[in-house]
Amino acid sequence: MKNRIKILFILIMITFSSAFAQEFKLAKSTGRLEINIGRATIQGYDGNEIIFTSADYEKDKDERAKGLKEINSLGLDDNTGLGINVTSTGEVVTVRQLKKTNSPKIKIQVPKGMIISYSHESQYGGEVSFRNLENEIEVSVQYNSVELENCNGPVTIKTIYGHVEGVFEPTTKGPISIVSVYGYVDVSIPTATKANLKLSTSHGQIYVAPDFKIDINKQGDMVRYSDNLNGKINGGGMNVDLNCSYGKVYLRKK
Repeated sequence: MKNRIKILFILIMITFSSAFAQEFKLAKSTGRLEINIGRATIQGYDGNEIIFTSADYEKDKDERAKGLKEINSLGLDDNTGLGINVTSTGEVVTVRQLKKTNSPKIKIQVPKGMIISYSHESQYGGEVSFRNLENEIEVSVQYNSVELENCNGPVTIKTIYGHVEGVFEPTTKGPISIVSVYGYVDVSIPTATKANLKLSTSHGQIYVAPDFKIDINKQGDMVRYSDNLNGKINGGGMNVDLNCSYGKVYLRKK
């Protein structure tokens, strides 16, 4: 009985949240999506529209501003009803937030084949998630932490203060390049992955699952042990480069 009540409560909450979620759609299935907002979930799907939703922006609306248009110092206005500005020029769609500090939490459903570029420099950056994407992902942020799941295209991630976690599938094409200066990098790949590994840290440690049989690069007859591990797994293949300056590097079995 208690379980039924819990399930009913969860269903009611999901329905309630969906009813108040704001939505904006843009007909676009190819090209490049450039995102500059504080926090977001970007999820690939089989469709021909980019769908933006937010469940928390509506509650922050100012009733006194009713009938007025929100605008920022760059002249950008809220043309989505979500606290963000979306513009489309040729093959490029650009997404920017209006507020400097309080970024709305945006979910973006993207046709799987689009190229994703994400950048954010403000100290108010939050977590960014990427899921089920098939093309290239480029991320350059300062304070954001990044999560990756089932992303099959080339991945280039750089964050200064955030951490990066990624789980990759056998279908990943690579290359994978992930850098965090002060955070950690935690990546899982299948043991059958054919890869050229480069794991490095200046002031941290490197941890690797024992399931990986790494052929360490040698100099002559000597194996070079340092804070930089270079080698191959399963004969080599795509490049996997994981780098931290002050954090730790973890390579796990998927």
